[in-house]
Amino acid sequence: MDTSIASSAPAPEAATSNDVGGIAASQLRSFVDRIERLEEEKKGLADDIKDLYSEAKGQGFDVKVLRKIISLRKKSKEDRQEEEELLELYKAALGME
Repeated sequence: MDTSIASSAPAPEAATSNDVGGIAASQLRSFVDRIERLEEEKKGLADDIKDLYSEAKGQGFDVKVLRKIISLRKKSKEDRQEEEELLELYKAALGME
């Protein structure tokens, strides 16, 4: 089956022999391959993290609280304070204090 695209416009000078419809196929394939490799690594890391949380739970740690601690450590001190102040304000507004 012929998959070439007929065009009356001349091919651009920068086009290479592996361009398809104006897309550099080899460059696209390289990006896709790299992304797939990284996605696979990410899955492996996610599995490792899940195992660590399971291990912590087995040692008696509360995983929900541990996740919250990890989340808080990613934020700056100022961001944490702002979040805590808003949380207290919202709780007071809802009569939870």
